[in-house]
This record gives sequence, C-alpha cells and structure tokens, in this order.
Amino acid sequence: MNTAAEDILKEHDLRVTKVRKMVLDYFTAHPSALSHADIEAEFEQEFDRVTLYRTLNTFLEKGLLHKVPDDKGVARYAVCKTDCSEHAHLDDHVHFKCEVCDRIECLHDLHIPAMKMPQGYVVHSSNLLLQGICSLCSN
Repeated sequence: MNTAAEDILKEHDLRVTKVRKMVLDYFTAHPSALSHADIEAEFEQEFDRVTLYRTLNTFLEKGLLHKVPDDKGVARYAVCKTDCSEHAHLDDHVHFKCEVCDRIECLHDLHIPAMKMPQGYVVHSSNLLLQGICSLCSN
C-alpha cells in the first residue's frame, strides 16, 4: 500500500526514494515554511547536504514546493497546495512572518491581487510577505 508521499511523488513523475519520502513527509507535517538548515538539522544523520539540496531543487522544479520570501535572505520552502507543475506555480498567496517566533506561514486564502503592469513587463510569479505577530504569539 502506497503512502501519501509516494502517491504525490508518482503524480509528479518522480522516482520514489527514501530521501524524497522523508523530506516530503517532514514538509507536510510542518505548517510553516522551512529553511535548508531546518531540514538539514532534522536529517543530518540520514543523508548529506548535497542530497538534500538536490531533493529541494527537484521538488521546486516539479511543483511540489514553492520558495517563500524572507526578509533576511534565507531561502525557505513550503508545500504547494494547488495543482502546481513543473511548468507553472499557481500558488500565489500571501506569506506571514511573525516578529516574535520568526515562523513564516502560507496564508492560502489570501491571494495576491493582480496588478496592471507597465507595457513591456511580463510577470511570471509574485510574492508578498506581511510581517507582524502571529495568532500563537499574540495570545
């Protein structure tokens, strides 16, 4: 019987490997965006940095993950919730960074509004990062 991670990997035409299953399971278990360092710390005994880097890049290319903006320049990643593919990321939503706990969350129900661009400009993707205090830290 296939796990959810195996099904997702197969749907995106990816070979099912132990590393890919473990990384995908870790992402789906965490609601906030994760950095390469976060994931590396979790799996440092399991596989090396290069393998993790390649796995994250493959997931980005195939539309499993999207990059999340960070005001500190750290690349963070989160699971795509829509039907993203290797040809198009359709996951244009707002991200929220908490100034207290430093977590970045995807706010999937808040979509980035379309903007009228000047002539000659073509937008391929957009990011919006809001900063403040999250619901967990404000209580």
